[in-house]
Amino acid sequence: MPMLRALIAAFALCVASLVHADDVADAQRLLQGGQPEAALARAEAALAQRPNDASLRFTRAVALMDLARDAEALDAFQRMTQDYPELPEPYNNLGLLYARAGRLEEARVALETALRNDPAHRVARRNLGDVLLRLALQAWEGADAALPGDPELQRRIRIGRELAASPR
Repeated sequence: MPMLRALIAAFALCVASLVHADDVADAQRLLQGGQPEAALARAEAALAQRPNDASLRFTRAVALMDLARDAEALDAFQRMTQDYPELPEPYNNLGLLYARAGRLEEARVALETALRNDPAHRVARRNLGDVLLRLALQAWEGADAALPGDPELQRRIRIGRELAASPR
């Protein structure tokens, strides 16, 4: 009888894992299909059963970000960095939200944290490059405003703006 209970418990655990994987996969599929509202609803419904599931919380936050509900997404990612400080993805997405809001120093710090957590995180590295370029442009534009007419500085500003405006 104890062996049967153990098998039943193991089976129930496997089924629960599959259901969990389906919830995350379904929500992510909806996101990739351009349906962030449906993805958000799916993630929130699953989170009602598993409120501490990191994958579901991340997917929910990405859906909020895709819906341009930046304040809610920012809060969700900040909470994830508190609960899962070792994960790079919430920091990367915080960096994107900060950059989108023009908070470039905060974006830089968040992206550098993502890279400390995972030095091979290519997306965070690329996003950090974009933020550093925007910070450089701010510095060059400030220098140009203080002392206009430097042709080398004008060239840097022009090239920097072209790079910043180029599509990903």
